[in-house]
Amino acid sequence: MKEKLEAMLAAGRDNALLRFSLGEILLQEDAPQAAAEHLAAAVEHDPDYSAAWKLYGQALAASGEPARAVEVFDQGIAVAEARGDNQAVKEMRVFRKRASKQLS
Repeated sequence: MKEKLEAMLAAGRDNALLRFSLGEILLQEDAPQAAAEHLAAAVEHDPDYSAAWKLYGQALAASGEPARAVEVFDQGIAVAEARGDNQAVKEMRVFRKRASKQLS
């Protein structure tokens, strides 16, 4: 699946869902830095993509970048609140708290 998505990206079919999917796969493969790059692109394509913000923050936290993760979760929480995506807000608050604990 990853190879098909990478081929689509190489062919110029770049969009938020494609980047989200690649980020999700890379995070599952324990490649959080590469995942974060794709997820950053996903939220650039669609700044209202709550799930992408959540996964982006998780990738940054897993990459050892808790300060950036907190910032991303804050942005994602604001987006999710504006969209009424209450479940995403709850999840990102939990992940934000974990990332904040990494800072201390």
